[in-house]
Amino acid sequence: MGILDGNPKDEPMHYGEVIAVWSFMGSNNGLISGYEAFVNHAEDADLIALLEEAIKTMKAENKEFGKVLKANGITPPPALPERPKSNPEEIPAGARFMDPEISAAVSINVGQGLVSCSMAMGQCLREDIAALFAKFHLEKVAFGAKLLNLNKSKGWIIPPPLHMS
Repeated sequence: MGILDGNPKDEPMHYGEVIAVWSFMGSNNGLISGYEAFVNHAEDADLIALLEEAIKTMKAENKEFGKVLKANGITPPPALPERPKSNPEEIPAGARFMDPEISAAVSINVGQGLVSCSMAMGQCLREDIAALFAKFHLEKVAFGAKLLNLNKSKGWIIPPPLHMS
């Protein structure tokens, strides 16, 4: 029986899997902090709800991947302190992020998250880790669809030149 036969949870992680999981969690930590700040800037209730959903999802992803790292003797990246709530009207207009800017930034992050999940899935030898990346990829697809719908309904999306026959 080879080292990679049997239960994937009994197999060692290779360096690519370690860095993929660790960097995914570290990126989530930064995004969580940034999205908490965005919640403080945002005024649109639908956008705030999506930001809070994203924060909750990323915390859950980190919890699952944290268990994987700890089970393999690897310390997860440190989380940033939670941001206190504030009133967007107390932030000067020139310093406050506007809702369309926030939504555009989150849209970019979703696209980057899809790419990172896909790349990690392709590098994994452990099926359990690949399956977690696939699960998180699907969550990002569903979240991205909600965000696209929000951008369209609010008029925040700027389409590229449209091809008309």
